[in-house]
Amino acid sequence: MEHVTSADGTAIAYERLGSGEPVILVPGALCDRNALKPLAVALASEFDVITYDRRGRGDSGDSTPYAVEREVEDIAALLAAMGGRAAVYGHSSGAGLTAIAASSGLPFSKVVLHEPPYGPDDVDSSADGAEVIELLQEGRNQEAVERFLLMTGLPMSEAVEVAAAPGVAELAPTLAYDFAVMDHGSPGGRMPVELLAAIDQPTLVLAGTASPPFMVDAGYRVVKQLRAAALIELADQNHVVPPEFLAPVLRAFLQGKAVSPR
Repeated sequence: MEHVTSADGTAIAYERLGSGEPVILVPGALCDRNALKPLAVALASEFDVITYDRRGRGDSGDSTPYAVEREVEDIAALLAAMGGRAAVYGHSSGAGLTAIAASSGLPFSKVVLHEPPYGPDDVDSSADGAEVIELLQEGRNQEAVERFLLMTGLPMSEAVEVAAAPGVAELAPTLAYDFAVMDHGSPGGRMPVELLAAIDQPTLVLAGTASPPFMVDAGYRVVKQLRAAALIELADQNHVVPPEFLAPVLRAFLQGKAVSPR
């Protein structure tokens, strides 16, 4: 494990594996750097891969008040550690953060957005988010996680099981950060059309056919807003895709080869 220092002085913990073209992996809600480490390992034979703890998680520091811009600065610090330019992969709300970072002009070579959870334009998720935030403010972290997971479409039994898993409740306060990320550029978690239109790097959008329908629909709506993008449906995959299935798709895109649905 190593650290970089972000613009505001916050220490950001990361691990670096492999050699080759640089790639940064950006995790989603309730995840630290270990969540994407199996994917990093699968890519490390051909790429120089960073997986990191977003601020407030794992071995990274934090600062108050929270601002999405600070997370973009964290990614900029990681880019600098990799020589100033890299491809980037973001999963779930990490894809939302990746889109913000790419739209801000950070020098990414390629961008992968894996199921950014933008909601339909006629649905406002702010009330559900407010309920999660209220539970967090009351210190009811496990209940907050359960409520959040139910929002994403997870069945009650699975939501309860995940929320009770070791370490998950400790990550719960950062759900407020993920809500801020998904609200950035468009309130209520709706699609930030202008933000997406500002991304000019070659972009791959991924959606699993077994994921909740709103996530697949979001993938198709996202790709319509991007300047240079393609969408790949991952057959029979849900929101979390095994690295042995996902890595070949990423490898082909990052190496400039034809990407086929799997």
